[in-house]
Amino acid sequence: MGFSGHHARKRFGQHWLRDESVLQRIIEAADLQSTDRVLEVGPGRGALTERLLAAGLRAVHAIELDRDLVDGLQERFQVQPGFSLHQGDVLEAPLELSDGCIADKVVANIPYNITGPLLERLVGRLDRPVDPPYQRLVLLVQKEVAERIRARPGHSSYSALSVRMQLLARCHSVCPVPPRCFQPPPKVQSEVICLEPLPAAERLEPTLAARVESLLKQAFLARRKMLRNTLAGVAEPDHLKDLAASAGFSLQQRPQELAPATWVALARGLNRGD
Repeated sequence: MGFSGHHARKRFGQHWLRDESVLQRIIEAADLQSTDRVLEVGPGRGALTERLLAAGLRAVHAIELDRDLVDGLQERFQVQPGFSLHQGDVLEAPLELSDGCIADKVVANIPYNITGPLLERLVGRLDRPVDPPYQRLVLLVQKEVAERIRARPGHSSYSALSVRMQLLARCHSVCPVPPRCFQPPPKVQSEVICLEPLPAAERLEPTLAARVESLLKQAFLARRKMLRNTLAGVAEPDHLKDLAASAGFSLQQRPQELAPATWVALARGLNRGD
């Protein structure tokens, strides 16, 4: 029984994290408390699950897609207090724990092919953030995605995703994870990031968030073009120039040069004029 005979499956994006130091960094970044309920996405063979359970948490609820891993996980952990397991697709499965409660924190080794949809499910969208938000998410993602999430204005990785995520959460890097830390090694570099979703009082109100989202979609479709071209049509040219000046930027600039707060200031000005 157990995991004998099971091999990592490419279609599930399976790469087992086996580096002890990275596993420990993930645990430290989660800042675990004995009262925490933790949702683990993609436990695989349970290397991280074992460490979460050793922390003496109130509950650890794992969601695993691969049916052939579920029996091994149950066999290994079912006697552990607070452990529960759901077989299914995390994009569709209920995220509540077995007692119906919501997790406080999320720990996930995200399959890289579902990173975007899973981020939306766990953090939300600008105009529809997850509520109540998780206290903290510690996620192992492709390095390229991590760089986009935490990039600063002017950086080549700065994108609409950067603006969205930074308006939804505090984002920082935990550690790089090279391919040799996995079995089998992936063909890309990885990184552990930590997201701390903003409390309700610090989130954008829905109409403002919707306007920011609309602006980002329009402007970043042609990120190398000047804003006077990409934002043409959102307001009369002279009014748009005045709004840009009030928000502290020039229409000669390009989308990736504007900080998240600047996008919010422009959206607020536009909404005020509607």
